[in-house]
Amino acid sequence: MDFDLSSEQRMIRDLARNFSRKEIAPAAAGLDCDEDFPREIYDRAQALGLLNLTIPSDYGGVGLGVVDLVIVAEQLAWACTGVGLALELNAVVTDALLMGGDEPIKKEFLGRLADGEIGCYALTEPGAGSDVAGIETTALLQGDRYLVNGSKTWISNATEAKFAIVFAMTDPKQRQRGITALVVEMDTPGVTVERRLEKLGQRAAPAAELRFDNVEVPVARRLGAEGRGFEVAMRVFDRSRPMIAALALGLTERCLDESLAYASQRHTMGRPIIRHQAVGHKLAEMAMRLEAGRLLAYEAAWMADTGRRNTMQVAFAKAFATDTATWAASEAIQIFGAMGYSRELSLEKLYRDAKVMQIYEGTNEIQRNIMVRELSNR
Repeated sequence: MDFDLSSEQRMIRDLARNFSRKEIAPAAAGLDCDEDFPREIYDRAQALGLLNLTIPSDYGGVGLGVVDLVIVAEQLAWACTGVGLALELNAVVTDALLMGGDEPIKKEFLGRLADGEIGCYALTEPGAGSDVAGIETTALLQGDRYLVNGSKTWISNATEAKFAIVFAMTDPKQRQRGITALVVEMDTPGVTVERRLEKLGQRAAPAAELRFDNVEVPVARRLGAEGRGFEVAMRVFDRSRPMIAALALGLTERCLDESLAYASQRHTMGRPIIRHQAVGHKLAEMAMRLEAGRLLAYEAAWMADTGRRNTMQVAFAKAFATDTATWAASEAIQIFGAMGYSRELSLEKLYRDAKVMQIYEGTNEIQRNIMVRELSNR
C-alpha cells in the first residue's frame, strides 16, 4: 500500500489549506451569525479550482477523484464545516448526474455546474429521511412529461440552486423500486422554496423546504430508467459519504489544534495543563481518533475511485469520523473549561457544527445497520 499523496494532491491540499485559513476562517463567525450563504467565498474558490473537483474535464470540470475531494473538504472544514459543505455540496449533484444522466443531461447540467451554478439534491422529506423508500413525492407520467407533486425538507443550498435532483415515486406500490430521479429547474412553475430552516449549526450552508405543485418535468430530464432512482441514490451515497467524513475530520483537527495550543500555554498548579494526565490523555485520544478516521475516509474514497465496492468502508468512515467530531468538540470545551463555553471563542461553534454530521447523509444508526447487513452477507 502507498500512503503518500501525489505531488498534485499535496499541491491542492496546500491550496485548500491556505484558502481555508485566509479566506474562510476570518469570515466564519459572521457567516454563522448572519446565516449567510458564502457567495463571495464561493466565487473565489471557484476561480481557484477548488470546486466541482469530480466533474470530468470533458464537461468543464477539474476531473479529479473522490480522494481529491476528501483532501479539499477536510481543509475547508478546518475553518468552517458550514462553508465547507456549502462549497462542496455540488459534488453530490455531480455524482447523481454521472450515475444516471444520459449524455445530453451530463453535457448540459455538469457544464452549468462547472460554470459556477449551484444545484441541490432533493431527497429528504418530512416523513422520510434515512428511510429513502418512504418518500411520498409523486411523479405521474402524462405523455412526454411527469407531473410532480409533494414536498422536500432539509435541502441544503436550495435557496441558491438553479436546478434540483428530485427523487419521486413513479410507482408507490413498488417502494424503492418505484423511485425515479428527475432534474428539475428551480424556476419551473409550481416549484416553491417555502421556508428557510433555522439551524443549530452549519448555518452558512442554508437548508430549506421545497414544494412541488403540478410541476411539469420532461421525460428527457429523467436520470436513468424509470424506477432506478433508489439505485442512483445509493450509489451516490457511496461516493458522497467520504466527503462528509472529511468535513468531520477537518472539524476534529481544528478541535485538536485549538486544544493543544491552549493546553500548552494554560497553567494550573505550577505547570501547563497538558502535563496533567487528565488533559494530556484527552489530546492523545483526539489525535488517535483523528488519524483512524482519516485512514477510514481515505480508504473509502480510494475504493470509490478505483471502482471497488465500498459500502462497508463508507459506513465505517462516516459513522466513526462524525462520532469523533462530536466527541472531540465536547472534549475541547472541557479542556478550555469555562472559556470553552463562552461565545467569545470558536469552541461553541465547533460543538454546534459537529452534531448534524451524525444525522445527515444517513444517520449513524443507519450506518451501523448497513455494517450489520454487510457483515451478515459475508
